[in-house]
Amino acid sequence: MLSVEETAIPAVKIITPKKHGDHRGFFSEVYKQSDMAAAGIDLVFVQDNHSLSAQVGTLRGLHFQSAPFAQDKLVRVARGRILDVAVDLRASSPSFGQHVAVELSVENWRQLLVPVGFAHGFVTLEPDTEVLYKVTAPYGPANDHGLAFDDPALGIDWRLPHDQLVLSDKDRKHPRLADLPRYFD
Repeated sequence: MLSVEETAIPAVKIITPKKHGDHRGFFSEVYKQSDMAAAGIDLVFVQDNHSLSAQVGTLRGLHFQSAPFAQDKLVRVARGRILDVAVDLRASSPSFGQHVAVELSVENWRQLLVPVGFAHGFVTLEPDTEVLYKVTAPYGPANDHGLAFDDPALGIDWRLPHDQLVLSDKDRKHPRLADLPRYFD
């Protein structure tokens, strides 16, 4: 059993699995293919990724892969809290260049489904945050791309001042949307 909510960009969905709790703790089927298919989401995930970010303000993104390694992602938090962001890179989409930002935490138990054609990134809002995500294609180094997290055209509010964000050197050098080649129609 799961709940599926549309976001401001309908292709991006919030998925909340049912959580059964008692005095011992809880149990949850965080991913069940048949429940997803019944909700109209029929994806085949081929890889699970797990990241730990020690510091508040760790920003990972904005990342995406181009064909033939383009990925749908199902993102959840196992510990801590993040602001998860998906930016529409589909050139023919009416929401091209727009984004969705959703808070995911171990408390709210939400997951974000980020489809192919979107750049994805998140910032940690608590220390020692662990993020897990399933993907529908393996990592392809030659198809790994990024988008500038601080592009003013995107207008993303990361909830923290930029001088408090912790980024990799690679993530500081991604191009702005206006300079990005067309990867998705």
